[in-house]
Amino acid sequence: MLIFHSDAANLHDPEHFFRMGKPINHPENAGRYRLLYDAVAGGPHELRQAGDLGREPITRVHDAGYVEFLATAWERGKAEGLTGDEINTTQFSVLPPLQRPTTVQGQMGLYASDTSVGIRAGTWDAVYGAAQTALSGAEAVLAGERAAYALCRPPGHHASAARGSGFCFLNNAAIATEHLRGRYEGVAVLDIDVHHGDGTQRIFYERGDVLTVSVHASTQGYFPHYTGGADETGAGDGAGYNLNIPLAHQSGDAEYLAAIATGLKRIAAFEPGALVVSLGLDAAAEDPVGVLNVTGEGFAKAARMIAAAGLPTLLVQEGGYPSEALPRNLVSFLAGFEDA
Repeated sequence: MLIFHSDAANLHDPEHFFRMGKPINHPENAGRYRLLYDAVAGGPHELRQAGDLGREPITRVHDAGYVEFLATAWERGKAEGLTGDEINTTQFSVLPPLQRPTTVQGQMGLYASDTSVGIRAGTWDAVYGAAQTALSGAEAVLAGERAAYALCRPPGHHASAARGSGFCFLNNAAIATEHLRGRYEGVAVLDIDVHHGDGTQRIFYERGDVLTVSVHASTQGYFPHYTGGADETGAGDGAGYNLNIPLAHQSGDAEYLAAIATGLKRIAAFEPGALVVSLGLDAAAEDPVGVLNVTGEGFAKAARMIAAAGLPTLLVQEGGYPSEALPRNLVSFLAGFEDA
């Protein structure tokens, strides 16, 4: 399998994150990329650095003003006198703003949904590299590869068109999906991260040419809190083209695999030309922020089920946080997919 990655993933390395009422070491750090990279570097895969297709494929999905903010916020913030290692905010524009801030500090509250998406010196290079990694994988699928894996970091599935959230700045899977839509009449997204893919849902919620399916832990008392219910099925042209399958916390392999089977059945009925998998490995029992109990064999079985769908497939890395099991689970998933 072709594997795409970007060394720029190392350049965004946040230190702390406020979770459950206290600061903790940030789980979405640069070391996470190195764990995943080292897991596949010694395997039977061809690793390639991501190419560069520019901003245009990104702005098909994301608001151009938001993209420009991400690209320039660090330098502008320094010029405005911000002196810390990270630009962040505690003031968010929840209601429609009556005036638009012109400063970076004010615009952070427009373009961020929470404090997990602080901007540091290397953030733009990292998130741009992650988007290009997903696009490079999509290009490989368009060129005839049966499947490709995009080792994207930071992840993306919580990012909506004009807001970052949940460690995510640009929605790598959505960007790749829109790129694949240039060839295929319909594309399906299957999100198997422990967290609901709320950003992806929001981006495609009113479209009938992209089917979005998310298998995730119930969001009652769990991030992202405000979406993820089974009653969210799409709107307008997208009515019936969004499927959420929330699982009870502490669910294991049986429940996880049954939900994926349900999602794949809906995808088969949609008859897409290609499949994008938001590959979160944080459903693992060992994950430090997860609430499910999926095993390495569970991930391998999930991969075999997804491969059996027989679609041109792009695997896009989402969550999965540092633990001894993380690299093993990635290897198990990729091996399961290739075995099928």
